[in-house]
Amino acid sequence: MGPGRMNQGGKRGCRPGRRRRRRVMGFLVPCLLVLLHREKAHGYSLMSGLGEFGVARVDPSLVYRALREMEAAGLVDSEPGTESLGPQRKVYRITTSGEAHLAEWMEDLRRTRQEIDALLAAYALGSGGERVREPGGRGPSGRAAGESFPGEETQ
Repeated sequence: MGPGRMNQGGKRGCRPGRRRRRRVMGFLVPCLLVLLHREKAHGYSLMSGLGEFGVARVDPSLVYRALREMEAAGLVDSEPGTESLGPQRKVYRITTSGEAHLAEWMEDLRRTRQEIDALLAAYALGSGGERVREPGGRGPSGRAAGESFPGEETQ
């Protein structure tokens, strides 16, 4: 049963925590790549930076597993850090392949946002063509009038 399907009792077919973990894991790679696009960093500082993207409390093992997988895929590379007095920590940086992968992610996210905006706009019309009032005074896209997202051109 997929995440959007209902069982006979009208409830979703997956446990509450599992769905969030799957969503976080799918979003973790582009978030880490954006942080590394800005500057090289060790795992702990990357975990701290994830809060910027709404991924505030993530299990550190998930972050380090994602970094190992990204390194194996050639999206990032690492070197031993020299700033620590304790055990050496790896410092990660994005590779050329990682930059290309990130650019593809960003384009896919732009297209997905357009599809979501269209769905929200259709929902806002409601049945019979009447506009549904959005909570918080936001438009169908979830944004306030004139609000744009980082990297988005305003019109």
